[in-house]
Amino acid sequence: MDKSKRPLLKSKRSFRRRLPPIQSGDQIDYRNMSLISRFISEQGKILSRRVNRLTLKQQRLITIAIKQARILSLLPFLNNKNVERKESIPRTTRLRTRTRTRNN
Repeated sequence: MDKSKRPLLKSKRSFRRRLPPIQSGDQIDYRNMSLISRFISEQGKILSRRVNRLTLKQQRLITIAIKQARILSLLPFLNNKNVERKESIPRTTRLRTRTRTRNN
């Protein structure tokens, strides 16, 4: 059978409709830590709207609530518990010193 004469076949994939992450009864507030903590990554970053599956208005309200909770120290600004840090090197030892040589 020629490619141009084949009937168009639609894929029969069924899409599972995901439940919205914020229900109608949930109140977006800086005190609602169980709700806010779902929208923060392990490092303490605010997740994007695409990842959260939120509307634009909900994302704005979540962002404001997270920032308020951080200011009131209900949430940490950064969560670096698993990250190992190198020892800090004094600034003077990192600087390079250039030696000049004169050609006579």
